[in-house]
Amino acid sequence: MRSDLQNKSQAPEILAAASLHSSYAGQYRQELLDNVLPFWMKHSKDEKNGGYFTCLQRDGRVFDTDKFMWLQGREVWCFSYMYNHVSPKEEWLQMALHGAGFMEKYGRDASGNWFFSLTADGKPLTQPYNIFSDCFAAMAFASLDKATPNDRYKEIAISTFKNILQRKDNWKGQYNKAYPGTRALKGFSLPMILCNLSLELEHLLGAQQVNELIPPVIHEVMNVFYQPARGLILENVYADGRFSDSFEGRLVNPGHAIEAMWFIMDLGVRLNDTALIRKACDIMLRTLEYGWDQEFGGIFYFMDVLGNPPQQLEWDQKLWWVHAEALVALSKGYELTRDERCLLWFEKVHAYVWEHFRDEAFGEWYGYLNRQGTPLLTLKGGKWKGCFHVPRALYQVWKTWERIQS
Repeated sequence: MRSDLQNKSQAPEILAAASLHSSYAGQYRQELLDNVLPFWMKHSKDEKNGGYFTCLQRDGRVFDTDKFMWLQGREVWCFSYMYNHVSPKEEWLQMALHGAGFMEKYGRDASGNWFFSLTADGKPLTQPYNIFSDCFAAMAFASLDKATPNDRYKEIAISTFKNILQRKDNWKGQYNKAYPGTRALKGFSLPMILCNLSLELEHLLGAQQVNELIPPVIHEVMNVFYQPARGLILENVYADGRFSDSFEGRLVNPGHAIEAMWFIMDLGVRLNDTALIRKACDIMLRTLEYGWDQEFGGIFYFMDVLGNPPQQLEWDQKLWWVHAEALVALSKGYELTRDERCLLWFEKVHAYVWEHFRDEAFGEWYGYLNRQGTPLLTLKGGKWKGCFHVPRALYQVWKTWERIQS
């Protein structure tokens, strides 16, 4: 706490702030434990085939039975993580094991690459073109190994992670649609995820290997994709970080940048690097200022850094994960820097989220709002939304505000 807040003349303000912080911690804890996790426990488990249904209507009814491997991995990670960090509830462990068994049996091709999607009973539907299936499989089995140590889980997590590193420079491989050599851009998504994934696997990889992985990842995120002149992170750049004046090169995804900045803050804590934390916090705040819809509120999904029409027709939608990650980043930013802008922005995003995304009647959060903040789709899960961003954010915000309060 800053020294000026220690002045006795400000004691009423301190008490009021402490009460607010306690309220946030309790609010997010209750939402996680009483609303969101029970929704997935009740509705997503496929008792017949194993794994999880993620295509869920507003009330939890299943509307499609295809299984997307990155969402299977995310849900295994979620319930094992809650078992490890909240409470060793047997029902959470069994839920994680239920999904892991399906993944282990059906999820990979002969080369060890994880498919993108399967039928309900485990037949491959979509080839393993998407390395993020692998990323969340590695996270899932690493977290499950913490919950119930098993050599098999360790091997799956480590071999998958090694495969990610081998594929990272051309991770789409034969499924890459881009013609080689014409406009060779690289994307922000993978280095962003590696910031977090390396920490998730540290108990398996060892501190030394993680320490070796961290500097190049930080460099990619903070020096290659970050554009100091604009104060923003681009989604795609040339290999050397140069700007590409193209649809892909002009693309800004505010949610990705904001999420990445709390990953970087976590790395800054690990490295005891206050300058890195400060820089990440400043980029996060700049991105929020840039991406916030001044007319209707909420954070835009996609933007063009030069102000041109974005390629994505859904550019002005307000998505659940973008706002969930903003809540995490702002909480951490305030905890680590005590920058009052983080607190003000947290209150602003918090008010928007609880008014527009939360479904009090049936539980969980809506995923997709139109620009005006009305649900565009009332589904609670689908091909892209599963049991991940909302529970992870609720846990992170709960624990961060507990620490702020203390």
